[in-house]
This record gives sequence, C-alpha cells and structure tokens, in this order.
Amino acid sequence: MTPRSATIERKTNETEISGTLELDGMGASNVQTGIGFLDHMLDAFARHARFNLELRCKGDLEIDDHHTAEDCGLALGAAIREALGDRVGIERFGSAYAPLDEALARAVVDVSGRPFAAIDLGLTRERLGELSCENIPHVLSSMATAADITLHVDVLRGDNDHHRAEAAFKALALALRTAVRASGFDDVPSTKGTIVGRMADA
Repeated sequence: MTPRSATIERKTNETEISGTLELDGMGASNVQTGIGFLDHMLDAFARHARFNLELRCKGDLEIDDHHTAEDCGLALGAAIREALGDRVGIERFGSAYAPLDEALARAVVDVSGRPFAAIDLGLTRERLGELSCENIPHVLSSMATAADITLHVDVLRGDNDHHRAEAAFKALALALRTAVRASGFDDVPSTKGTIVGRMADA
C-alpha cells in the first residue's frame, strides 16, 4: 500500500487551519487549536489511531469556541478522506471499546463513502476547560461528515465527563485504526465496486 497522507488546509472568515496527516504513522502529534481540551482530545486520537498529525488553527475564539471546534473536525475529516484515496485494500469496518477508569466508550466505523454520525456521549457539564461540551460530539460528527464515513460512538458508562469524552476519542481512534489498515486484499471492500465519494451507494 502506497503512503497515505494529506495536507490539511482550510481558510474561512472564521478560522485558518493548516497541517499534515499521515495514516501510516507512529502516533506523533502536534496540535495547537487555541483550545487546550480540544488539543488534548486530538492528541489522544492521533496517538491511539497511530496517525501522525500536525494541526494549527487560528480561530475567532473572541466570539466562542464553536467555529474552531467545528472547522478542526471538518479539516481533519477532509484530510482523512484525501489520505484514504480510492480506499482499495482497506478493512473498511472497525469497532473498538476504550475504557478510562470508570468510563467506557464504544465506537463503530464504516469507511463507507456515506457520511453519517450518531454520537451519544452523555456529557453533563457545560464546559471542559475552554471547550463547550455541546461542541465535543459536534467535532466527531463534523469529522465523520467530511471523511465520508459512518460513525457510531456511545459512552456506555462513566461518572467523570473528562473521562467520558477522552474514552470516546480513544475508542474512535482504535476503531478507525482497524478500518483503514491493509486487509491483504487488492480490492474495494464493497459489493458495489466503489466506496468513494459523498453519498456513494456502497
């Protein structure tokens, strides 16, 4: 399988994002979004997916955290989509559980070409650090939409919202790591013959 990488670029009136992504990495990351807790989640994601990720974002944090959180999810998802290319020879499906102390999260991924996300983290706090808890599932759904993947993430139990959120990102990382790895077969894992493109009927 040829090296799978992408350049991350997104510029709007609300955010300016740049960086690089390598799917076949060692889990090295350097994330600077201006939101400490978002950095922490994306670092954990890259580490456990074994993706090499560099991401810089300059966002309109003087307004709030929404645009930065959403656009980082969209930019990362678009980079995943680009790095996957034609998606030939990948496993396509992945699922994983990740515990963090009392919290337990489950993630199920289909690298399907069809963007969909069902996210239930059960967070009760208003914020974690400088990141609004309502934006945490939004990061995940934005990533799934831009990556053209189907994603289900559920936190099954947990008392601490930091633990619940982090377990979710780690479970996603493990599931996606499985889904994008080489299957050993040189074909498209679909009866339709393709899993590329938004809303593909794969």
